[in-house]
This record gives sequence, C-alpha cells and structure tokens, in this order.
Amino acid sequence: MEVASYPSLTPVHLHCKESKASSFLLPMSAHKGVCVGCFPYNQEILRNSYNPARNCFPCVPKKWVGVSWLYSHPKEEEFNQTCYDNKQYNRKKLPRYVVVRSELAGTGSPASANPLSEVKFGSKVRGMCFYAVTSVVAIFLIVLMLMGHPLVLLLDRYRRKFHHYIAKLWAILTVSPFLKVEIKGLENLLPPDSPAVYVSNHQSFLDIYILLTLGRNFKFISKTGIFLFPVIGWAMSMLSIIPLKRTDSRSQLECLKKCMDLIKNGASVFFFPEGTRSKDGTLGAFKKGAFTVASKTGAPVVPMTLTGTGKIMPYGMEGILNTGSIKVVIHKPIQGSDPTVLCSEARKTIADTLNLEG
Repeated sequence: MEVASYPSLTPVHLHCKESKASSFLLPMSAHKGVCVGCFPYNQEILRNSYNPARNCFPCVPKKWVGVSWLYSHPKEEEFNQTCYDNKQYNRKKLPRYVVVRSELAGTGSPASANPLSEVKFGSKVRGMCFYAVTSVVAIFLIVLMLMGHPLVLLLDRYRRKFHHYIAKLWAILTVSPFLKVEIKGLENLLPPDSPAVYVSNHQSFLDIYILLTLGRNFKFISKTGIFLFPVIGWAMSMLSIIPLKRTDSRSQLECLKKCMDLIKNGASVFFFPEGTRSKDGTLGAFKKGAFTVASKTGAPVVPMTLTGTGKIMPYGMEGILNTGSIKVVIHKPIQGSDPTVLCSEARKTIADTLNLEG
C-alpha cells in the first residue's frame, strides 16, 4: 500500500473545536507518510487525502479502496464530514469502519486510479459453459476407461491406445462447441506406433485439450497435486501420465527414467520445455530434460508451436474463455546426439514460428 509524504505539514486536529474533549486527541502530524492521531490508533493517511483548504485530513468514502482508521457516523456520507467524535466513541456509539484501497491507485482520486482490465460478461459465461461441458463429458467417459482398464493393463501396458482414444474424444467434445482449431503440418506427425519426444511452447491451460485432439499416445508430465483431483486425476493415472515434483531432484530423475522406459517400449512422451505456462505469451528458456531423453534413446524430437490459446484463456484467468481461433503448427522431426544442439534447434524453430504468426 502506498502512503503519501507530507514533510511540510504542521500538526492539526480533525475538525475538533476547542473543548475539554479535544484535549484527549493527539495532534495529527504527517511524518514519512504516516499520520498519528485519534488516540490510541495509528492512522495511515493515503496520498492526496490532506485538504489544504480545510487544514485537515477528511474521511475516505467507503467506495474508495484503502485502509483508514477513521471514524464516521453511518449517516455521514459526504467526503468532508467530521472524522471523529471523541465523546460518542468513548460511549461506543460509533462503529469502526474499515475501507480498502487498491494498490493501483495513482493519485488518490477515483478518476486517476488504474483499474484492472474488465473481463467481458460473455467470456465468463463461455468459461462456465466450457467447464460444464468438459465435466459432464468426463463423468461419462471415465466409466468407459474404468471398464476397459484391466484389459489395457494386460494387452497394452505402455501405449494404452484405448485410453488415449477416450481422451481424444473427451477433448474434441469439449473444444469443438467453443473453439476453432487449425492444424498445419499433420504430415510431420510420426505414426502412432513410432516413439518420439514431442515438445511445444506452453501458453494456456487449453494447450492440453488441443494436443489431445491430435490423437497421439502422448505421455504428458504433470504436477503430482493434479492427480489428487477426482475424475481428472483417475483418468491421468490410467493414461500413465508421468508425475513430477518440480522442486524434488529425485522426482525429476525418476521422471526422466520413466520417460526413457516408455520410449524404449514404443510410447511417446510430451514435454513443455519451458517448465510452466508463459504469463505474457513470450517464449521462455528451454530446459534440457526432454532433449537429454531424446539423445539417450535415439528418438526424434518433434517441435510444435501453439498460438492463440494464451489469448483465449490467459494465464491466471482460467475461469474465462474468450473468442478466437487456435493454430497448431507441427514441425519436421529433428534428431541428434547432443542435447544442447537439439534444444537450441527446437527452440529456434518454435520462436521463429511464433514471430511469424504474431
């Protein structure tokens, strides 16, 4: 919270007339932005709250945002009403009102504040509908996954094609009513039975949905906490999604070992080399884990570029769904034995496409 500095002000009282009661009040002084008065409470005087014409610090209306230990009778709605009545306060007839002020306030006046950008009502409604559809579809499809799970473990323990087909169906039924998805470079996708390391930029929670519509047996890497959610966590376990504790070095090592084991057994793994979603859409630095797995197993690296998801469902605003289109660009596979070279080449390919697509 910002407070103003008034180094040149002299001590004043709050609209208090000469009386015995006023002697109970401590004089108010502004020193280093903190105003002391109205014993026994300390008051933080927000910027521009001092009124030179009246030589006082007036009350801050409830609609302003900030914290001010000022007292006002409920009927006194105007800005410059008396701030303190010592006798009534001592008799506990005046309640205490606390109001909060935004840290974005620029000059202390409502017109000069910098409010957060308003979210359109339509985007909120679309977001609610999106989650309603995906929840209902997931509840029905999880039953199919549970019924087929024993056979999957017996016949297709590593790739789990049946479960991935269910996941693809779930993603398509969820995305199709709301979003338009354009896919370029489908010919660069390797056959379903060819293991590979897929990498992509990460902009939004929607990225997983879009990638599942491609119909490949991707083994994603996810935070361990997501597995605790009902339905979605069960489905992730049956899909053989790889759990990871980001701050645990042992968990990271186990994750890489499991990725290599899956590739050796014919499955493909998918990495977001940035490690997390981009907050502003810019491409972050790539970690080398995915490319180490590719170099040690000899699997090709298939870069992908996602555009549009960050604008439709921005980072930190997962409850909304804006209108727009999404584009997926699948690049040609690259191979090599040097993780650093693979990392640099894959990142350059994705970065160039992001710059081109805008």
